[in-house]
Amino acid sequence: MSHVGKIYKNAYSGLSPATWWLSVVMLINRSGTMVVPFMTLYLTQSLHYGIAQAGIVMAVFGMGAICGGFIGGKLTDIFGFYNVQLSALLCGGTMFIVLGQMVNFTAICCCTFVLAVLNESFRPANSTAIAQYSNDGNRTRCYSLNRLSINLGWALGSAAGGFIASRNYELLFWIDGLTNIGAAFLLRMVLAPQRNKQTPAHSRVARSAEKTTSPYQDKLYLFFILLTVMFSYCFFQLFTTVPVFYREQLKLTPFQIGSIMAMNGLIIALVEMALVFQLEQRKQNLKYISIGVLLTGSAFMVYNVLPGAISVAVVATLIITLGEMLSMPFMNSFMISRTNNSNRGQYAGLYTAGWSIAQVLGPFTGTQIVARFGFTLLWWVIGGMGILTAAGFKLLQIKTTPRSTLSTTE
Repeated sequence: MSHVGKIYKNAYSGLSPATWWLSVVMLINRSGTMVVPFMTLYLTQSLHYGIAQAGIVMAVFGMGAICGGFIGGKLTDIFGFYNVQLSALLCGGTMFIVLGQMVNFTAICCCTFVLAVLNESFRPANSTAIAQYSNDGNRTRCYSLNRLSINLGWALGSAAGGFIASRNYELLFWIDGLTNIGAAFLLRMVLAPQRNKQTPAHSRVARSAEKTTSPYQDKLYLFFILLTVMFSYCFFQLFTTVPVFYREQLKLTPFQIGSIMAMNGLIIALVEMALVFQLEQRKQNLKYISIGVLLTGSAFMVYNVLPGAISVAVVATLIITLGEMLSMPFMNSFMISRTNNSNRGQYAGLYTAGWSIAQVLGPFTGTQIVARFGFTLLWWVIGGMGILTAAGFKLLQIKTTPRSTLSTTE
């Protein structure tokens, strides 16, 4: 027990105060994250739209998110990560409340697009902020701490969201909006440039001192983005088609669905930091990513091969959770490792856009496959794509690792 305690103590040691404050901001923000995981259920159960129409709305969200990633990345390099984060939280929170008042399908699509642009412009700025507040020795842990806050907030939000959704879907939008706005006020109180010395007043662009490389000229990074799109295509099924599968095929209640989603966030909150602390010093990021992606993709095939309802949902979620913990923190670190102060926002923006592209393709094609061919085919497709993506990350590891190093780590 003392050894385990020491691991946890070391895992959380050596992180800057600004990193901790940013994680608190994220915890408050994500504790209200109730709309996205229940959006398909809201559209189909409360507003009585079909699953194909729900998929279109989620695809529109993804299209807005793509634009938000590019815009947020560019604005971060121009105006600085603090200003972009603050604006995105304030405006995005307001837009959540507005979206909750919409019932017309066209109005829902328009508001969803604007919300996604605002919401996703926050992500590249947030990634840049974490890089600013960390160093090479603890960067992956800093991303993990941020993810811990996100997932702990996700666990609280999902559990509460399942309870609230069974009574009043509209209230989800109010909670999501107000927590965004609350997070913005806390960000201003603790991380504004005049209050925190680690937050620069302006974007740190040192073009004369550093060679500025466009992410679009970095071929290995573009390959990494392609693999990221493939992985996130699989992963996003967890928030779109999986809840509908649980409801329609496994006959789970909204509260049970929310509880299973909460389990994912709680496990990550308890385990990921210690796991990353044990692994990050080995400098084998892409190896862990490939293993995590393989686990995540394979987990969806569990829905086709295991019997049961709650039991199969729990087993699949546990496998996905392990895959997520092994892949996502190290994906952030790989992305940041290819940047400098003058292009970090654009690299992070392209990374955000890669996830957002999957947010267009995943829900839209996933729901269309379900509508025409059923869930069984979808889970085989997702599993196969996960295996292929894991092989791609393994190839990227080979291409970016010196031969002598690779031979000693295999």
